[in-house]
Amino acid sequence: MDKDINEISGTCHCGTVQFHVRLTNGLHTARRCNCSYCRMRGAVAVSANLSDIHITTGQDALVLYQFNTMQAKHYFCSKCGIYTHHQRRSNPEQYGVNVACLNGISPFDFDTVPVNEGTVHPKDRPANAGPLIAGQIRYVPTV
Repeated sequence: MDKDINEISGTCHCGTVQFHVRLTNGLHTARRCNCSYCRMRGAVAVSANLSDIHITTGQDALVLYQFNTMQAKHYFCSKCGIYTHHQRRSNPEQYGVNVACLNGISPFDFDTVPVNEGTVHPKDRPANAGPLIAGQIRYVPTV
């Protein structure tokens, strides 16, 4: 897997939503979060600036989910229900993009994925506290 990939296309499960994205730092930004919502969603996300994702097909099929502070915006395909991307609360100038939606990429391609501390969100801590890593998930293939 080439973690230095700059641009890639992606799609939801049914193909209704298709997009092209330029990643801010390739696949090096892969992470998960342990907040109540992300824990249930379980996706691995990578970063892209807001101007660097282009929905090429299916914009009208995207639905928005927001909760709690209503700052983060989570987008899903209304046909198959797959989460494609979200506008981050911690950095509203960026999207988190679901790596499972990127063509040829699987969340299981990563040896380890850092888990960001989201139960106490970075915006709810003092400014000098910095990001917290709650741990890492390590994928171990079965034989």
